Amino acid sequence: MKKNIALLTGGTTGEWIVSVKSAATIAQNIDTDKYEVYKIMLTETGWFYEPADSVKIEVDKNDFSITVKGKKIVFDGVFIVIHGSPGEDGKLQGYFDMLGIPYTTCNALTSAITMNKGYTKAVVDGIKNLNVAKSLQLFKEEYNIADVKNQLKLPLFVKPNNGGSSIGMSKVKSFEELQSALDKAFNEDTQVLVEEFVEGREFSIGVFKSKGEIIVLPTTEVKTTNEFFDFDAKYTPGATEEITPGYMTDEEKSRVEQVVTAVYQKLNCRGIVRIDYFLEHGTGNFYFIEINTIPGQTATSFIPQQVAAMGMKLQDFYTQVLEETI
Repeated sequence: MKKNIALLTGGTTGEWIVSVKSAATIAQNIDTDKYEVYKIMLTETGWFYEPADSVKIEVDKNDFSITVKGKKIVFDGVFIVIHGSPGEDGKLQGYFDMLGIPYTTCNALTSAITMNKGYTKAVVDGIKNLNVAKSLQLFKEEYNIADVKNQLKLPLFVKPNNGGSSIGMSKVKSFEELQSALDKAFNEDTQVLVEEFVEGREFSIGVFKSKGEIIVLPTTEVKTTNEFFDFDAKYTPGATEEITPGYMTDEEKSRVEQVVTAVYQKLNCRGIVRIDYFLEHGTGNFYFIEINTIPGQTATSFIPQQVAAMGMKLQDFYTQVLEETI
């Protein structure tokens, strides 16, 4: 008997369009012999199922059910593909925990912690072979710009502490640029992370669990003509060269796999995550950038590229994720 899966997309942030595109990829590649998929859109105005042959059907939030043609449909599990809030910050996970409905992502606590870049770095710091750039976490109402100038060396990255897709992020080369960069970041969040720039090659690597085993996907090396891998570089065709699998020596590959496996374990991750990192020029040292607990699944996103590079079909990949988490 098929399991009913709610494919939950949309969201309440600027990343909702990426979420919709990710959901389209997943919907096209879920095994419909095993799963009956209902795509549900979450917006600021409501939660709706919108079948092709009917008008919007509102979700009953009391038990996360829908009624289609007089028949009540409840869900065996939820494939959450909402980037940003409320999908990636633990809010939806807490809601589904209260209802007892399984879902494909990290739990509420892990999601909430990893949404905060500063807190995440504090947790993973200390993992063998993992380095973190020196940084300061600033709070909107009480920060002192002099602390940044006194404690950190240029150039700097300034970014909202919560959020994704590099929205509100800036690279600062002189302290004259710092205030405008902080204003831009604080426009997106009440907490901002300022960190020293690490000169190195940038990579992004997917990790998931199947049959209890943590599996590391082939990495993607990111080369951009932009100043850094910002929103335009991520979503403008031709602005970035993405090499999958990215080149690493055998030693680097083994060390990276050890580090990201340890990160997955220490943060108590579930489902698919993506970890961004630098390999520092000259030393090859691993520098942790951030973790995405609901990484993009658009046709051109890193995870589908990496699944293909592993020689796996997306349908088989999503089946493994669903079987492990739901």
